[in-house]
Amino acid sequence: MDVALLLVSLTATILVFAAVARRFELPAPLLLIVIGILASFMPFLPTVPLSPELVLVGLLPPLLYAAAMQSSLVDFRSNKSAIGFLSVGLVIFTAAGVGLVAWWLLPVPFSAAFALGAVVAPPDAVAATSIARRIGLPRRIVTVLEGESLVNDATALVLVRTAIAAIGGSFSLWPVLGHFLLSAFGGLAVGLVTAGIMGVIRKRITHTATDTALSFVTPFVAYLPAEHIHASGVLAVVVAGLVLAHQATRIQSASARLAAGINWTTVQFLLENAVFLLIGLQMRTILTDVGSSPVPWSTIAVASAGVLAATILLRPIWVFPLRGLVLHEHSEQGERTPWTHSAIVAWAGMRGVVTLAAAFILPSETEHREVLVLIAMVVTAGTLLLQGSTLPWLARRLNVHGPDPREDALQEATVLQTAVAAGLAVLDDLQEGVDTDTVRTLRERSQRRTNVVWERLGGDSGEETPGESYRRLRLEMLQAERASVLEIRDSGTADHEVLSHVMAALDLEESMLDRLDARTRDLNDATLRSGLDQGGCEHLRHADLHVTPKTPHGCPDCEREGTRTVHLRLCLACGNVGCCDSSEGQHARRHYHDTGHPVIRSFEPGEAWRWCFVDQITG
Repeated sequence: MDVALLLVSLTATILVFAAVARRFELPAPLLLIVIGILASFMPFLPTVPLSPELVLVGLLPPLLYAAAMQSSLVDFRSNKSAIGFLSVGLVIFTAAGVGLVAWWLLPVPFSAAFALGAVVAPPDAVAATSIARRIGLPRRIVTVLEGESLVNDATALVLVRTAIAAIGGSFSLWPVLGHFLLSAFGGLAVGLVTAGIMGVIRKRITHTATDTALSFVTPFVAYLPAEHIHASGVLAVVVAGLVLAHQATRIQSASARLAAGINWTTVQFLLENAVFLLIGLQMRTILTDVGSSPVPWSTIAVASAGVLAATILLRPIWVFPLRGLVLHEHSEQGERTPWTHSAIVAWAGMRGVVTLAAAFILPSETEHREVLVLIAMVVTAGTLLLQGSTLPWLARRLNVHGPDPREDALQEATVLQTAVAAGLAVLDDLQEGVDTDTVRTLRERSQRRTNVVWERLGGDSGEETPGESYRRLRLEMLQAERASVLEIRDSGTADHEVLSHVMAALDLEESMLDRLDARTRDLNDATLRSGLDQGGCEHLRHADLHVTPKTPHGCPDCEREGTRTVHLRLCLACGNVGCCDSSEGQHARRHYHDTGHPVIRSFEPGEAWRWCFVDQITG
């Protein structure tokens, strides 16, 4: 009963303060760690232990797997040099630097000081992901931070175990190197094998709930064998998650992917927030243990401040000199990453639960172990509160922001238009023998998906677009349909299973419409800053950017035919102004078919994108 009450209390606290954080636009991790620290000093609350086994075996594998499942294997590969320098080089550099500072400030041998440096060296995957995504950083920064925090735990744990061996007096260089290679390549091998086996099994599973349950087992299937052979369980979990996420469309059905996504989102939400709450709850216990230490409080305070400062400062000392090798690479457009991005990466060094767990695994014979654990707690809480709370301000100050929602919509329109064109081509080949109404319905539904994306690019014009009209009316219809189904349910004239299938279909359609509404609101608040890469499109490269429109207002074809204009497009060959494909007349596309002029650009205020009808890409 006590355990159940504790779990319910922790969950209720997480739900309440996560809602408070959303309501007041506060970082939930920072709020929860403060609540945990305050709650730890309340005498009527029980002590909530945070054992290394609970963290390293119970919490870390699913958290790493969830983060890896949301990451891109392609992006990970393209940023492997930056991720490698940060997750391996920076961890070793930080461990050595902090170790020297701790050795200077504390009456401990260097092996114990180096162990402390290894403990505080790795930034936390949960903190980096939750805060970076919340404030909307550029995707490459988020990819680098995620990749670093997914891999650096493996490096840090190897260093911690090496330092523990040195504390016991059995340190030598070659066994350390051998252990590091075994940890890295063994973890990689176990992760690949796990992904291969799970991929084969899940490809043959058609039951959605079984597939989702198997995904919950996967991180432990990767972690435990790797740890058993003294390889990196962390790396095994990350590799398995990245590979399985990359292959998801080949090994899972659409319903299985949706179910797994929803369930993992819930699990990740609870575990992530529980981690920060549990970190704060350890404060009273740690301070109680330090109370019996012979080390003076003044020395502990100075050492804590010194180690915290070293942990924070060593990161920019490593990042900025290596910008040319790591973070100053050329982008796909040939541009160089600005120094402000390096500044954000250098400041995003929040520590988390792995730091505390690694501190707790220090052997009891470690000199002044309780002081080292307290310093690890200070570094964890200090980086979360100091760097985590100021990172949004720094991003705004340096004008570092994430991708414009309209640029995303442009890419979405390009990809979707290509996909729809492929589907329509198949429809043309298969339509023989099928009635014309069915073919027309399929064609209209395919084209409507791309039209919805193009409509969102027009911003908030004050007029309801055809797509918005469809969503509004369809939502009203769905409410009426659901009310009718509920009347049938209450009357008891239909089986529950039948009604459940009908309600599920209505809920799925409504959720899709709600998602489109949310995307539209995001786009209406955005301003298009720049176009996309013109790539290898000759038409976009040679199109005239300064064309005088024939009609500065409105679509003349719409006015002549009495049709409604939705969004205006300007032909960059002759200056003709026409409406987009969401309009009834589709005059911009008709103009292309009549004249062969390939490139148009948006004629809406604040938009700078162009579109090539020939190559079907934006620029």
